[in-house]
Amino acid sequence: MKTVYIGMSADLIHQGHLNIIKEGSKLGTVIIGLLTDEAISSYKRLPLIAFKERKIIVENLKGVDKVIAQNTLDYTPNLNTIKPDFVVHGDDWKKGIQKQVRNQVIKTLKQWGGKLIEPKYTQGVSSTDLINAIKKKGITPGNRMKTLRRLIHSKPIVKILEAHNGLTGLIVEKTNIKIDGQKLEFDGIWESSLTDSTAKGKPDTELVDFSSRFSTVEEILEVTTKPIIMDGDTGGKIEHFKFRVKTLERLGVSAIIIEDKIGNKKNSLFGDSVPQTQDTIDHFCRKIKEGKTSQVTEDFMIIARIESLILKKGMSDAINRAQSYINAGADGIMIHSKEKDGEEIVEFCKNYKKIKNRAPLVVVPSTYSHFTEQELQDLEINVVIYANHLLRSAYPAMIKVAESILKNNRAKEASDKYCMSIKDIITLIP
Repeated sequence: MKTVYIGMSADLIHQGHLNIIKEGSKLGTVIIGLLTDEAISSYKRLPLIAFKERKIIVENLKGVDKVIAQNTLDYTPNLNTIKPDFVVHGDDWKKGIQKQVRNQVIKTLKQWGGKLIEPKYTQGVSSTDLINAIKKKGITPGNRMKTLRRLIHSKPIVKILEAHNGLTGLIVEKTNIKIDGQKLEFDGIWESSLTDSTAKGKPDTELVDFSSRFSTVEEILEVTTKPIIMDGDTGGKIEHFKFRVKTLERLGVSAIIIEDKIGNKKNSLFGDSVPQTQDTIDHFCRKIKEGKTSQVTEDFMIIARIESLILKKGMSDAINRAQSYINAGADGIMIHSKEKDGEEIVEFCKNYKKIKNRAPLVVVPSTYSHFTEQELQDLEINVVIYANHLLRSAYPAMIKVAESILKNNRAKEASDKYCMSIKDIITLIP
């Protein structure tokens, strides 16, 4: 029997997949190279269904003899191992981001006389369109919650953007661009204490209580499908924190980040210019442990935010706390710094790599914003949070509109220069 190799994502099985498998089975033994979550995430969104579940489904399709993992978008590693007689793929990959992949397949097959077979693409069906239609209906709390862990496992770096109401949540959800055929978008949403408080006209001192914060979270949840990380400030008293974890888990929030400070809250970027007290390691570890014990699923994440560099406690204290918090059960570590050069972050990352059981690492480059995502990725940082940029950009724009109306005694100049059209605003929300 001849050997046939078919690479596919199979996020949602449709007749197009079945047609390709049928054509392949006419030629010989069919081996499916099922793209892993990492491979798919390298050029488009995280698949709706995780690799293990997709593998079970494909293994049970008629005409499939074997399923193996394809760890990259490039077929070459698997082809060199299997040396199939045929590769079967729909003719839709002759253009776009997969054109280069196709060319490499042809080049590789030539080494042993293999042949590429390209049945006509099945019109009127698209996994992307089907998934978009599903997402329009929303997402269950459980499916949303587990997405953050999958993203951290699948992507070199996870990109999170701040939202403080339903509208900004939609911006994070829908904004995307294409560069060289690759779709770029944000992976999730940061519900920030600072921007939530500021949007309500209140100071960032935990004056806005968790009940109000939960209302903001629900506004965002109603109109989005991407995972949400909540800024939990200090987490409050241990006996209260346990119940907040349960509430967030029930809502479908993926993670909470809590900082190791106690007392009246002051924004960390004030540094030691205002009185701020760091929690003891033992007490904060107990808070982490109690939070982990109280959660129902294994999907929810508690991420420990270390304030040692902000409070000038030194690098060794920061690393010691990181190790202690991981031992206590923290699912991730966020290291914070207000220094503009970012050198503290670089030094911390170098030391953090030495921790054997290290957890995913999170940064918020508000002050050291010149760092690119590639540079952060090179430091083995897993998650980058753009923590306040939508609110910071909206405020000066609104001030300009207000000043323009005052200056011109009418709205025309503001409407022409700064505002979207009436038609666009009334059709913005379907």
